[in-house]
Order: sequence, then C-alpha cells, then structure tokens
Amino acid sequence: QVHLVESGGGLVQAGDSLRLSCAASGRAFTWNTMGWFRQAPGKEREFVSAVSWTGGSTAYADSVKGRFTISRDNAKNMIYLQMNSLKPGDTAVYYCAADHRNYASLRDLVSTIEYWGQGTQVTVSS
Repeated sequence: QVHLVESGGGLVQAGDSLRLSCAASGRAFTWNTMGWFRQAPGKEREFVSAVSWTGGSTAYADSVKGRFTISRDNAKNMIYLQMNSLKPGDTAVYYCAADHRNYASLRDLVSTIEYWGQGTQVTVSS
C-alpha cells in the first residue's frame, strides 16, 4: 500500500509559478514510477507528467512541456511539480499518482493507476 498526500496548490494569476509537493509513504517508494495528473471541471482526468523511479527520466504532456518540471527526492519520499508561466487553462485539481509500471506508459494508464492522492486545487486567474 502507498499513501500519497499533495500540497502546494492555490490561487495565482496568469504568468505566476507554483510548486506542488507530494509526500509518499508505505511500500518502497523508490520502486514506484510517480506522476501528476489533473482534472478540470467537466473534463476527464489527464496526464501531466511522470518520472522514473531513479528520477533520471521524465515525460510531459505537450500542453505543459517547457513550463512544468517534475522531480523526486527518494531520500525524502517526495515528488514535486514546479509549474511556471501558469495559464488559466492549467486550472484543475492536481493529483499525485504512484504505479509500478514504466514511467513512459503512465500517460495511457489513467484508468488503472494503482495509487492516487486526494488532490490539490490549482486556480489560475487571467
């Protein structure tokens, strides 16, 4: 079992930055692919970013590439999502995810992700 707790969401203006954090506990954290997904009102949950268990490989949705950066600190059982140049279209609840499968496939696995956090709200005003 893996328990995930997100933090760092909030209300910001377009162009601002936010850093989301996800604290993981339970099953050996270092063996998990970790990722971020988001869900806007009335829309399906979508992939944002993923990081391999070593932290050496990452993947991003095209909509956030170049603006968001995912990272992990295995010593602290933490992952982060640095979000820069935020846009109103980034407004959503952001969810931390953990899975044992390859990070590169996470974008296609939203319906079968093993573990989810409770989510943190990010609101970007124009």
